[in-house]
Parts: sequence; C-alpha cells; structure tokens
Amino acid sequence: MSDAPARTDRRRRAPGPTPSLAVRMQRFVEALQRRICTVLERVDGAATFRSDVWKRPGGGGGLTRVIEDGAVFEKGGVNTSAVHGVLPDRMARALGVEPAPFFATGLSLVLHPRSPYVPTVHANFRYFALGEDREHPTDQWFGGGADLTPYYPYLEDARHFHRVWQEVCARYPQVADYEAFKQQCDAYFFLPHRGEARGVGGIFYDHLRHDPEATFRFTREAGRAFLRAYLPIVHRRRDQPYGERERRYHEIRRGRYAEFNLLHDRGTRFGIETRGRTESILMSLPPRVQWRYDWQPEPGSPEAHASWFFQPRDWLRLSPGDGPPSPAS
Repeated sequence: MSDAPARTDRRRRAPGPTPSLAVRMQRFVEALQRRICTVLERVDGAATFRSDVWKRPGGGGGLTRVIEDGAVFEKGGVNTSAVHGVLPDRMARALGVEPAPFFATGLSLVLHPRSPYVPTVHANFRYFALGEDREHPTDQWFGGGADLTPYYPYLEDARHFHRVWQEVCARYPQVADYEAFKQQCDAYFFLPHRGEARGVGGIFYDHLRHDPEATFRFTREAGRAFLRAYLPIVHRRRDQPYGERERRYHEIRRGRYAEFNLLHDRGTRFGIETRGRTESILMSLPPRVQWRYDWQPEPGSPEAHASWFFQPRDWLRLSPGDGPPSPAS
C-alpha cells in the first residue's frame, strides 16, 4: 500500500523552507503562461499555440508559445524565460554595476488581433537578481506592467483597462502606486520621433526592490489580472464589421508599434544583448504593417478621431463628453 498520504501529512506538519523568490517567480510565470494560453485558445476558437523550448548558450532558456492565423488573434505570443550567466559589460554599465552573475525570469506577451477594432495588448512581469547565491542575492528587483494599443479607440475600453490596474495597485499601497506607474507607462511607451503615444497606456514599473515579498505578491496579482483587464474589450469589439479602409489604417498604426519595439524597447535590447532567442524576442512584431510616406488622416474622419487618444490622458477622470468630437459619418 502506498505511503503517499503519510508523506503528504508529514509535509503539512513540518513544511520545508520557503523557496527563494527566484524559484517562486519562475514557477509563477510558467503557471501563468499555461493559464493565459488555455484561455486565449478558447476565446479564439480556431487557432492553438505552438510551443518552442529553447536554450540560451550562456545559461538557461525558455518556452515560446505562439498563436497565428486565428479567428481573433492574427499573431501573438506568450513567452517565459529563466536565464542566467554573467551580466554583459554593456548591461552592467546601464545598471551601474560591475559585471556579475545574474538571474532573470519573467513572462512577456503581445497579442495582435485580426480586427482593427480589437486593440493590441502587451504585458510582462519579470524578476532580476544579481549575485551567485539566489537564496540571498546581492540585489534583486521586480518590473512589469501592461499597456493597450487600440487602433480605433473607445473611451470605455481605455477606462476599463486602467480601472483594473488601479484596483490591483490599490491593494498593495506599500509597493504599488497606480498614478506613478501610469505616468511611467505614458513616458516609456511614447514615440518621441512621432510626438505621440503608442496607445492609451496602462501601468509600467521597474527596479522595485523596497519590499521584495510584497512586490512579488503584487506582481503575482497583476499577472493574474491581465485576462480580466483585456478580455472584456476583446468580446466587446471582436464582431464589429470592417473593410479595406479600416484594415489599411490598422497596418499603418501597426508600423508605429514596430518602430517603438525596434527603436526604444529596453526588453528587446536586453534579450538581444544577453543572447536570447531572436525569434522569441522579435515575436512581438505585428505580422503585416505599412509605412506610407507622410500619411495623414482625413480631417473629421474616424482615423482623425482616433489620433486624439494617442496622447497621455487621465482616462479614469474623463467622461464620455470629454472626448474628441465624433467623427463624420
């Protein structure tokens, strides 16, 4: 007869030491990846995620999961990684430290829906540690956030997305500040060469190290809140009809997304400089884009109406009457 129940009972009465934050964060992001992919497959209804396990030459690796040509999601990825080694000189200089052993784990996702009315979304949740001993690192911090990139934006969608993150932050006032994280998101996801935001923002935080245990709990709840922030918008917009005009504009705005990721995104640079897997890093790029010379929206058009949204705004304090004039029919 198996003694498994007895072993389980002994573990409950005399639990072992709490695993390190590195271990717990890696376990969390891997479980979150499975959950998000399962739900997104159900929402799409036509496509499934393919999985690629990869190894990093300097140490560690990850699992890339990609969905393509679906009914809802034209392209998307939900990736996890846990990498380690010696911090490259350039990254060490950027962090203001000497080259040292490092460990990093996290989840990063980008979803590019097929419909121009369903926003692109990005989120990531990550942990970074320096030092040989992962139980007692010489330094450790968390970062992450989520941001929404609509093409034909709606104020109620922006408000919903921000309200979820405000509520999550409010539960962890010792480490999370929605207003500060929103401002950091607005500043980060901005294309200075265009003078416009990538989308309607969200929250962004980095180098949170004041209270690692509380920050881990906050990051874990934020990760779990992602589907709650995004899926109601998908369900509201997925069946709106569109034609070639909307699709063309969709691809022009996707070009802005590609510009940001290739020119400004720190995660892209970190992945390339630490010799991560190129296909996984560039998974975030949209499948089809257009760059039309000096393209401008027609005055009074739905596309001109959309441009009002591409500046930082206090979405939660805006009412429907505070938005731009309705586009011409």
